[in-house]
Amino acid sequence: MRWIAVFTDTPAMLQVRAELAEAHLAYLDQHASEIVLAGGCRHSPEGDYVGGLWVLEVSGRERAVQLVEQDPYFLRGARHYELRTWGKAFPERVATL
Repeated sequence: MRWIAVFTDTPAMLQVRAELAEAHLAYLDQHASEIVLAGGCRHSPEGDYVGGLWVLEVSGRERAVQLVEQDPYFLRGARHYELRTWGKAFPERVATL
């Protein structure tokens, strides 16, 4: 099942990102078979990150919650998230980013 996690950062997250970027990226890499797409969101290309988005391919909501809540960024308590199921329009088309 496909889920998306939409993250909203608190102001404290700027410092958390600076401290834990390597651990966060290692976590994403470790779970690449389930967190199939991930990245930070900004209001403008030159702005600070204000959140993020993950696309997850997991067995269900419970596994999505586990992955989100075990991420080093989330463990510091400086971001909130919302989970939604997601279905891709034109599922036969391959999207390359």
